[in-house]
Amino acid sequence: MTAAQPLNLQDYAPHTPFAQRHLLTLQDWSADEILQTLSLALRLKREQKAGIRHALLQGKTLAMIFTKSSTRTRVSFEVGMRQLGGYALFLSSADIQLGRGEPIADTARVLTRMVDGVMIRTYEQSDAAGLAEFGGVPIINGLTDEFHPCQVLADLLTLYEHKGALSGLKMAYVGDGNNVAHSLLIGCSKLGINVALACPKSFGPKAEYVNWARHNALAQGSEVRLTESPGEAVAGADSVYTDVWASMGRENEQAARVDAFAGYQVDEALMRGAKRDAIFLHCLPAHRGEEVAAPVIDGAQSVVFDQAENRLHVQKAVLSLLMKP
Repeated sequence: MTAAQPLNLQDYAPHTPFAQRHLLTLQDWSADEILQTLSLALRLKREQKAGIRHALLQGKTLAMIFTKSSTRTRVSFEVGMRQLGGYALFLSSADIQLGRGEPIADTARVLTRMVDGVMIRTYEQSDAAGLAEFGGVPIINGLTDEFHPCQVLADLLTLYEHKGALSGLKMAYVGDGNNVAHSLLIGCSKLGINVALACPKSFGPKAEYVNWARHNALAQGSEVRLTESPGEAVAGADSVYTDVWASMGRENEQAARVDAFAGYQVDEALMRGAKRDAIFLHCLPAHRGEEVAAPVIDGAQSVVFDQAENRLHVQKAVLSLLMKP
């Protein structure tokens, strides 16, 4: 396992020009592009706190498609566009024809003639990919059942702010091998962060995405470890992460999952297995008494509200880089 390497994101010098057109999954992005995004997010955050605003997207319109609701995703993108001088248009499943017979290709061709970018939060990854394939503007994956890349960018920024490093740190994740787990595997491995996932049997991440992460980690000299033991995953970790046991759309599995995930709660005893200065992360909303004990999420090691705020700042960076004039 590699040792932590100090990083100065504030003065990060890109190795190559930012070349991405879409954000569908962080696997498509290079480590340099991810670090450019985090560096810009940090600058925009500090300038906003100082009362400095830049109309980087003056006159631009972002369409926001929601077939899955979300407090943090809607607020962060809508406020982010306003702070950048642009406009965000909210489209719920009742406002569009997706899922009611119109092919994704037709929706893409029509919608992207009228707006400058599209953020979609939905179930199928193929919907986001279809918009990118057939549309003519940047497409941002606000969440699908497979990936949650914007969340993990916020997680990485939060980790950096509290640790002053990324490469060589250890991220432990305890719980369901869901979309957040997939994107954590990818994002951490791209940046040389050692990552350990503890998931119950039959609830682990998809093998394809584990293979992506292991390939990334091999290039970075870091490790990807999967286990069924929360204690093994958390041992020596710089950060401990968990998520709800039943993701949106799987609420009917809640009762069965409570039984399957017994022993996977992040409580004070489990946190003691991590480093003494380890931080606790959760993408929210959280269920106290299920995946996390109240003394942990409400305790001194918890940085979940820093993490939630950082959704705004990384979203602004993504929007600026993808939708710049």
